[in-house]
Amino acid sequence: MKTSREVAFELLGRVRSSDAYANLLLPDLIGKNKLNRADAAMCVELAFGTLRNQGFYDWVAAKVTARNIEAIDADALDVIRLGAHQLLGMRTPPHAALNETVNLAKRELRQGAVGFVNAALRRISEKPREEWVRLLERDIKDPSKRLSVLYSQPEWIVKALKLALEADGRNEIEKLLRANNDAPSVNLVALPNHQFLADEDLVREGVSPIGYRLEGGDPTHLPGFQNGSLRVQDQGSQLAALALSRAVEAKPGEKWLDLCAGPGGKAALLGAEAELAGAALVANEISNHRARLVSQALSDSNVKARVVNEDGRTLDIGKFDRIMIDAPCTGLGALRRRPESRWRKSPDDLKELTSLQSELLESGWRQLKPGGYLAYVTCSPHPAETTAILSKHLSKHKDAELVDAGAILETVSDEFMPNPERKTVQLWPHTNDTDAMFISIIRKVG
Repeated sequence: MKTSREVAFELLGRVRSSDAYANLLLPDLIGKNKLNRADAAMCVELAFGTLRNQGFYDWVAAKVTARNIEAIDADALDVIRLGAHQLLGMRTPPHAALNETVNLAKRELRQGAVGFVNAALRRISEKPREEWVRLLERDIKDPSKRLSVLYSQPEWIVKALKLALEADGRNEIEKLLRANNDAPSVNLVALPNHQFLADEDLVREGVSPIGYRLEGGDPTHLPGFQNGSLRVQDQGSQLAALALSRAVEAKPGEKWLDLCAGPGGKAALLGAEAELAGAALVANEISNHRARLVSQALSDSNVKARVVNEDGRTLDIGKFDRIMIDAPCTGLGALRRRPESRWRKSPDDLKELTSLQSELLESGWRQLKPGGYLAYVTCSPHPAETTAILSKHLSKHKDAELVDAGAILETVSDEFMPNPERKTVQLWPHTNDTDAMFISIIRKVG
């Protein structure tokens, strides 16, 4: 069996070499290696903390080795990153961080690389994090570049987030970048079609009226999770579903569609809401694997819905009263949950994604009944994926009316504070403790 450091090292390698998702892979590795609770917590902090701060640690590594990062062996660099996080980002005593990381290098690297790693880590340990930050501020004068390195988020993302904040009337880029590197709370949703009994480890707080925070431990051990009344779900996603389901009072017999339903979190909540209203939900997902996840999510939650496995852009299965489009996007709103994603995206992805988003919105509009409501939602605050897509659609369709999503959510949640300057909703990790979800509601006039 592997130690917590060895498991974290394996995770970094697989994330780097095979595009694995850390949040999906790590629980399997922890279980496979039978880490106890303390070692599992250590492994999670090592792996996710290193991924979240990778850019800063790479800058430090380049300084102490006088090498370009690209010239350092990838496995050796992963070991240096893990050691740097223990030295600069955790409370691990320096001697323990050095000894344990060098021992890891001896087990995992060729002999010639061990001395290189040892020397790099000893030089890193000579300065506390605060001094490395002062050196960074001295060496990099451009604000966006400096913030990019300091908070380990690519410069194009820093600029995009700054633009999105300004569009929301905010000037808090450093607070947002800092929040993107904080470990998120474990949030759960209490599905409204179940009778839910509160657990002592759950705290009722946050912007969603049906959202809970787990104080600690494994959510799968909760009785509510096992009987399907509880699901792990960010409260921003909960609000997105509730904005559609509670836009107006639903009538029995309504037909609802989740056009891009995978992996099924919003579909489960929408299905629960539909069941209470006497409506019927269809959940569509183009990916075979994700369609199976949707079916599993609905089954686990005891929610009845029809699952369809087709391309949402060409779907043609009738007309609907309410349609959810949680469009594929860059995912810039979920950097704290999927820290590796920041290193995989580029501005070039935007062109393809915005084209897809527009096509999905057109498809949903064709299938929306007159008088019906459509939610266009993204887990990204990037203006190109949010307000630009929406403006283009509204200018093209004279029967499209933008509904005040903030006013809807204000009636849904006592904790939600809308922005009076806009009808769309942009949530933020640093102000709402949610993913940076964009939520808009459009009504087809008729």
